[in-house]
Amino acid sequence: MAIKNAFYAQSGGVTAVINASACGVIQTARKHTDKIGKVFAGRNGIIGALKEELIDTSLESDDAIAALLHTPGGAFGSCRYKLKNISENQREYERLIEVFRAHDIGYFFYNGGGDSQDTAYKVSQIGEKMGYPITCIGVPKTVDNDLPFTDCCPGFGSVAKYIATSTLEASLDIKSMCETSTKVFILEVMGRHAGWIAASGGLAGQGEGQPPHIILFPEIPFNREKFLERVDQCVKDYGYCVVVASEGAQYEDGRFVADAGAKDAFGHTQLGGVAPALANMVKQALGHKYHWAVADYLQRAARHIASATDVEQAYTVGKAAVEMAIAGKQALMPTIVREQAKPYRWSIGEAHLSEVANQEKKMPIHYITDDGFGITQDCRDYLQPLIEGESFPPFENGLPKVAHLKNQLVEKKLRTEFKL
Repeated sequence: MAIKNAFYAQSGGVTAVINASACGVIQTARKHTDKIGKVFAGRNGIIGALKEELIDTSLESDDAIAALLHTPGGAFGSCRYKLKNISENQREYERLIEVFRAHDIGYFFYNGGGDSQDTAYKVSQIGEKMGYPITCIGVPKTVDNDLPFTDCCPGFGSVAKYIATSTLEASLDIKSMCETSTKVFILEVMGRHAGWIAASGGLAGQGEGQPPHIILFPEIPFNREKFLERVDQCVKDYGYCVVVASEGAQYEDGRFVADAGAKDAFGHTQLGGVAPALANMVKQALGHKYHWAVADYLQRAARHIASATDVEQAYTVGKAAVEMAIAGKQALMPTIVREQAKPYRWSIGEAHLSEVANQEKKMPIHYITDDGFGITQDCRDYLQPLIEGESFPPFENGLPKVAHLKNQLVEKKLRTEFKL
């Protein structure tokens, strides 16, 4: 088989460890020069392919690529750009193949969530339809932990560790001041339809009365009266109340508590902040002094407190993606298989992209306590190993050292510019 170049792109919201997957892809490709020539990275994700803005990673030193292992964010740029169905917008897919053909690209690695796996699958289909062989492998990534067929998603373990740690630390702050100051603290976390991140806050405490006292999951309909009753009771019983709320908390009729009345680039409802909405309820109904915080980008960028398990898994799925591709496999996504819970042991499996695409794995109901406000022991057993182990980055002058890449673009070969 002739040597072909590879294209790698990062998609959607980035994580503390998505660059570890990039590191896994590039380092592994460099070990297989008999099959893979250069690895081109898309500048700002799939947009880089459409606009023929390809970063030549062969110009980066081995040390620079190795530094991706401890660098958060998306080193080559990411994007929220979902390709439509082939029948709706075939020109985009034809453009991808045109760019791949021009740069002799025979491998496509797309690092992202459900929408990204869908794109990788569609590219494999259009390549076959147009008679241009392109090996497409999805590389899993999402902090929401909602991809099917994989025990967990790279990116989640580190967010879970950050949220559990932040909940524990903030709770001690509130507890120490509640007699004369703040009595209710609300931490808003990511998770539009799946409550995995919110659930991880539950690892902060185990016994009766230990925070978080309330967790709000998208899977459990929000009941205002029940929520306020629980808040007030916690303040009476413990002196304070700590709440971890998923941004996707919603009422029985499906309305988001934080619906901002707009849509994002993927057509999803734009959420405007569940924490201030809840805080306002507490103020109006109960009058308790409160504080709220939104973890926002901090939770997915916190490489300084990343889970060692997560870093290792993120790197390994990148490595496995390349190994699958050079083995001749097509339209697959490497998965993480939990082989044993205690002690935690895992291996790499695989799932077909056609089955992964556009599916969401929500919290099992037996992971949520009967009252709807906490996590069960089963959930705790699932989450615990995913946050274990420390993988501190190197520090310099008191700050984490990060990768500094050249990100030099290759010369364009096509005459036409592509308009998004």
